[in-house]
Amino acid sequence: MGKPQRERGRERGASPSLSSLSAPEAEAEIEIDTVPSKQTSSPVVPQDDKDIMPDLENLQLEARSSRDFAWYDIQTFLAHRVSNGEMEVRVRYADFGADEDEWVNIKKAVRPRSIPLESSECMKVQAGDLVLCFREGSNEAVHYDAHVMKIERKLHDVRGCRCLFVVKYDHDNTEEKVHLSRLCRRPKF
Repeated sequence: MGKPQRERGRERGASPSLSSLSAPEAEAEIEIDTVPSKQTSSPVVPQDDKDIMPDLENLQLEARSSRDFAWYDIQTFLAHRVSNGEMEVRVRYADFGADEDEWVNIKKAVRPRSIPLESSECMKVQAGDLVLCFREGSNEAVHYDAHVMKIERKLHDVRGCRCLFVVKYDHDNTEEKVHLSRLCRRPKF
């Protein structure tokens, strides 16, 4: 489904405490996280203003396409229906025309929009986390759900976060090393 890349811009800034480091010191690896063998669940408490429940008028949503299993921003809901006892909605994706409209299951394929990560937020990403990862191929540039398998923590420099994240895509189980700029986090409510 040849969809263009979702605009997920962010400003990059230098951390004053790290800007005086030399290039070899800034690139030094300082920690590696791996997926824990047992997940323990704890209550999710909002940590900052970005994690509080948004005003419903300004709620931005994304939907997973049944054509390529990638997530796209929703421009509008066009209709709704019940199919096999499940609620479905017909969506129009942002920046696409009517020929790309499709029916999606509202429980399984519609959710609040993922949030781009800033360099200063890299420590919020932990091994095992569900993230939305930008994947660019020869004929696609889309966002897929992925789980963080391993993190190679590195010191940040003037360019921002230098950490590497090994992610495993949920739709095809392939793994890839990516930088933070390709990841979006799931909002917490």
